Amino acid sequence: MKALVLNDKGLWDTMTVEEIETPTPGKGEVLVNIHAAGLNPVDYKTATNGNPNWTYPHVLGLDGAGIIEQVGEDVTEWNLGDRVVYHGDLTKKGTFAEYALTSAHTISALPDSIPFEDAAAIPTAGYTAYQALFRKLHIHRGQKILIHAGAGGVGGFAIQMAKHIGLTVITTASKRNHDYVKQLGADYAIDYKEEDFVDRVLEITNGIGVNAVLDAVSGDNATKSLDTLTFNGQIAHIAGVPDFTQGVSFGRPLSFHQIALGGVHQSSNTAEQADLAAMGDEMINLLLGGYVDPLIQQIVSLEDVPQALVELSERHVTGKIVAKVKE
Repeated sequence: MKALVLNDKGLWDTMTVEEIETPTPGKGEVLVNIHAAGLNPVDYKTATNGNPNWTYPHVLGLDGAGIIEQVGEDVTEWNLGDRVVYHGDLTKKGTFAEYALTSAHTISALPDSIPFEDAAAIPTAGYTAYQALFRKLHIHRGQKILIHAGAGGVGGFAIQMAKHIGLTVITTASKRNHDYVKQLGADYAIDYKEEDFVDRVLEITNGIGVNAVLDAVSGDNATKSLDTLTFNGQIAHIAGVPDFTQGVSFGRPLSFHQIALGGVHQSSNTAEQADLAAMGDEMINLLLGGYVDPLIQQIVSLEDVPQALVELSERHVTGKIVAKVKE
């Protein structure tokens, strides 16, 4: 099969398409003929230092959408020809290839009406946002939420879902992206380069603060965000752990939620692994209903993935980039 090959750690910006052996599904696995693969910052971040579970040549890519080509032993719920989408295991070979393996209990069925490219844009960023909002923060109508980096994948999906549920959405984004995030549903956009987001959030909320924060920026940003939270406020953090000692008191109890979506593949908790499929089903329904846009800004070829990852690493990308693997 053709695959975009990583020959050693750190060489992700010079990957080339080569012929490698097509894998065979083992017990509980399926082989998916990949039609489209989503790009994510985690691709170049993990490739920079490598992973002890990898053997080279390695294939990156966590998000895949395609058609089941083979099923392994004990797989009874899926059939050849089924259209599927999934979030893969970063310790194994990924979706930047014509074929990829994944565990049968973590994939979601893809209706004929949804293009493979739209589906492939969703898993890593969409499931992360969904897990943060509905599995951890348990958001509900009438609340106020601060979503950092609203022009990115996680932030973009979170804005749409939070607005759909009925929250007041405040987001941080560069000034050039303010129109974009407001089109997604943000009620307020804060230019984090020119404004102090804590002051601005407190101004917007009349000094009360927000019920929830979703931070995908850094531990320091998450720590600063604690000052925006109201009584019984909550923060879901993805890119770094906040200082739990800051701003927590009897008069302002706070809750902290770590989000580590892909880590579930390394756990032994099959129920939590299967929740990837459940979240995928929910996201597909939101897509079908027109409540969520897949945020695709660019569709590239497999050969162009390295340059697209460079663009992602330079943080000049809004929304999502998807690779079209099969014509």
